[in-house]
Amino acid sequence: MKRPFIRLIAALTASLVVLAQPAAAQSILRDAETESLLNDMAGPLVTAAGLQPRDVHIVLVNDDSVNAFVAGGQTVYVHSGTIAAADSANEVQGVIAHEIGHIVGGHVALAGQATRGPMGISLLSLLAGVAAIAAGGSEAGMGMIAAGQQVAQSNYLAFSRAQESSADAAGARFLNGAGITGRGYLSFFKKMQQLEFRYGITRKVGFMLDHPVSGDRIANLTETLEDSPAWKKPSDPALEERFRRVKAKLKGYVDEPERTLAAFPATDQSIYAHYARAYAWHKAGYPDKAAAETEALVRAKPDDPYFLEMRGQIMMESGDPKGALVPLRRATELSRSNPLIATTFGHALIATEDKANFPEAIRVLRVATQRDDDNPWAWMQLGTAYEQTGDTARAALATAERAQMMGDPRTAVVSARYAMANIPANTADWIRAQDIAMTAGDAASAEKKKRRR
Repeated sequence: MKRPFIRLIAALTASLVVLAQPAAAQSILRDAETESLLNDMAGPLVTAAGLQPRDVHIVLVNDDSVNAFVAGGQTVYVHSGTIAAADSANEVQGVIAHEIGHIVGGHVALAGQATRGPMGISLLSLLAGVAAIAAGGSEAGMGMIAAGQQVAQSNYLAFSRAQESSADAAGARFLNGAGITGRGYLSFFKKMQQLEFRYGITRKVGFMLDHPVSGDRIANLTETLEDSPAWKKPSDPALEERFRRVKAKLKGYVDEPERTLAAFPATDQSIYAHYARAYAWHKAGYPDKAAAETEALVRAKPDDPYFLEMRGQIMMESGDPKGALVPLRRATELSRSNPLIATTFGHALIATEDKANFPEAIRVLRVATQRDDDNPWAWMQLGTAYEQTGDTARAALATAERAQMMGDPRTAVVSARYAMANIPANTADWIRAQDIAMTAGDAASAEKKKRRR
């Protein structure tokens, strides 16, 4: 879904950049509990769409706008503002279903093809206009440029609206196919409709939008959703409870402490309030108050891995890594070594600066990186643990993994070659170092050739 405001496209090339690198300037929020929830919410929809749940990733972006998008591949990016605006997990499922519709429809690839025509129109009108201006016809030349840009813009926006309508319909099919009520899908569109009213967006300006107006989307989807047996089925209560927790937790993490504490005053003793206030007090620099909130959570549910994780994280970040080991070790055990929780535990073991803890840190972090190799922070911690134990070869291998992930092929190839020279040949770590040295070497050579041009 896209932001409910008019996009006046001055340059179609700007749209291409957004499509190619939509999250480049935005930070990704990673949290074990949130990722587990989003994956469980999306799983039935992914299956209904004929895709494999293990191949589709839902990524949370730290952005307070109400938005979600795909950028090629099978990854759905959801803005934190969408979670904040939603009243239920079911509403977010509607958003995810829509974005899966874009994936199944191959819309990102099609959008790239669709811009070629408008780009050609824009460039031709620009060249013709410049030629006319050079010949002395400034008004005629400017008119040619403006007309060409308008036609190009109109063509592209019409294509975008068609894609959005297609994704709307696909999202409804996936919800119905998964046996999930579409009530949240429609109610979220109604939220978007209210935003459109606020900004004065009506059908009269529909031709200037890159998506259909929400009123039309609601009208087009209502019958399909209401005719499904799933329409009267209540949303999964367990998912809704988990959503309320995550929403409160996210608010405490991303909002200013004052706003969080106003939304969750001390009189509110719910789990959600404790969750939100724990982060708010931590961010505001009140470790004792943050600790009191996490203690209340753990008292309520002593074996909840996410409550234990938060308690340990706040203890560690407040300067008590040794004290954080007990809750983080337990959280790691209860979560079956969830890689994000295990990475925090490994970091705490290293932060104690106790050499006796480094072997355990290596064991924990190796498991974490095996289960989630797309985590630069985990690789950094593993490299630090190896360095502290004198294993410089494997420290270099961890550095190579991180550098390759971060798009730094020169560091990756140098580190990988050092690892190969100092790790026994043909072992698993040596083979991995060899793989990185080859792929990073090719990438570094390509970068070098590019710079020479």
